[in-house]
Amino acid sequence: MNTTNSITPREKDYSQWYLEVIDAAQLAENAPVRGCMVIRPYGYALWENMQKALDGQFKALGVKNAYFPLFIPLSFFQREAEHVEGFAKECAVVTHHRLKNGIDGKLEPDGELEEPLVVRPTSETIMYEVFSKWIKSYRDLPLLINQWANIVRWELRPRLFLRSMEFLWQEGHTVHATQAEAQAEAEQMIKVYAKFCEEYLSIPVVTGRKSDCERFAGADITYTIEAMTQDKKAIQAGTSHLLGQNFAKPFKIKFLDEQGKEQHGWQTSWGVSTRLIGALIMAHSDDKGLVLPPKIAPVPVVVTTIQKKQIDPELSKAARQIKLELTKKISGVIELDDSNERPGEKFYKWEKQGVPLRVELGPKDLAQQSAMVARRDTGTKEVVKLTQLAEYCQKLLAQIQTELLAKALKFRQANTHPVNEYSKFKESLENKGGFIQAHWCGSAKCEEQIKAETKATTRCYPLDNPQEDGQCIYCGQPSTQRIIFAKAY
Repeated sequence: MNTTNSITPREKDYSQWYLEVIDAAQLAENAPVRGCMVIRPYGYALWENMQKALDGQFKALGVKNAYFPLFIPLSFFQREAEHVEGFAKECAVVTHHRLKNGIDGKLEPDGELEEPLVVRPTSETIMYEVFSKWIKSYRDLPLLINQWANIVRWELRPRLFLRSMEFLWQEGHTVHATQAEAQAEAEQMIKVYAKFCEEYLSIPVVTGRKSDCERFAGADITYTIEAMTQDKKAIQAGTSHLLGQNFAKPFKIKFLDEQGKEQHGWQTSWGVSTRLIGALIMAHSDDKGLVLPPKIAPVPVVVTTIQKKQIDPELSKAARQIKLELTKKISGVIELDDSNERPGEKFYKWEKQGVPLRVELGPKDLAQQSAMVARRDTGTKEVVKLTQLAEYCQKLLAQIQTELLAKALKFRQANTHPVNEYSKFKESLENKGGFIQAHWCGSAKCEEQIKAETKATTRCYPLDNPQEDGQCIYCGQPSTQRIIFAKAY
């Protein structure tokens, strides 16, 4: 078995490397249904850890979880013109409610519905029909609701975690008494996502505002967090939308204010999805397989014994004790691999799954009351006394978390380039890749032409962007700040 080159190197074929990392780590696989995926237990454990961390942060802000139907009457979508136009090409539609045997004995649809049902591509319309019944007075506000759910969007170019016909996500939907409160909510939630990505996933993100062409269908403003992958492309990791009153009016979400006057609510929506797992893979992993930050890893530490053909009972007993001591200090599942596999094969199995720390215990280690601790991210090893092992691992995991973020941030900074001329823009995009900071006039026509000619899209105006006079790189018209362009997933 070749334990060092079984995964296609990133430099050779990044797309193939990505798929092989997912396969080697047993995160997911293509489903029998085209465009869908099966999330395997280890991959789902990753999602559960993300869900747990985010859910706690949402609840601390007063958000409550609920659940709404998967099926949405078609007429609901038609109430908000921009929204239906934005999602029309991605919708799966149910038109019949049963099957029957046809003339040739094959099953065929039967029982046509009076009104077609759209399989949930996002839940604004079904939720807001209900919100209009829940909200009557200013005392009912703010309404802060989140749901963890599956989404169906008819994806023509599926790719595990990044784009699939069905995926998992959370979607928050809020209603407020004033525009200012809704604006504050939309900004707050994108910052929650940014903090989560950096503190838990060790992924540095640029927090910013989307262009009008790139904003969510039906929103006044879309905020985004943009991460950079190791092949220097952008990936949208989460969004938050100020919906204004664009849905409140057609769905009659109204309330009586303190003066008894009827007002329409002001709304937001925000969400992240299992796409975060794709971003996580492409931010940190290497040619050996998955690399995971400790805070989000399903298994932060694995204890491995170096056995001979016959299992050594004393070695196994010591390994179980080490696992027990580590469990007291470290959150997450501490695994014990006490098999008599060859050490190289055993170690590589856990490397492929991205386990941050591996504790190796052999007969010589036990005799010296020590163990070898190996880091997944750097491959470095250190001999540690058993009496100090739990505390050492606890501190090292925190160090790994910090260093992964620092490494990814350094990579992003090295691959972010300010450009002032269109010729330099195309040259930089072709030869360097990464994020390009350039002036743009705000014209949708220029934006579309740049995309058509270079495949680069506007990612966002960073929220911390300084005002700066300049000229649009495409048409030369005045511009007051730079926007980030990049090729993207």
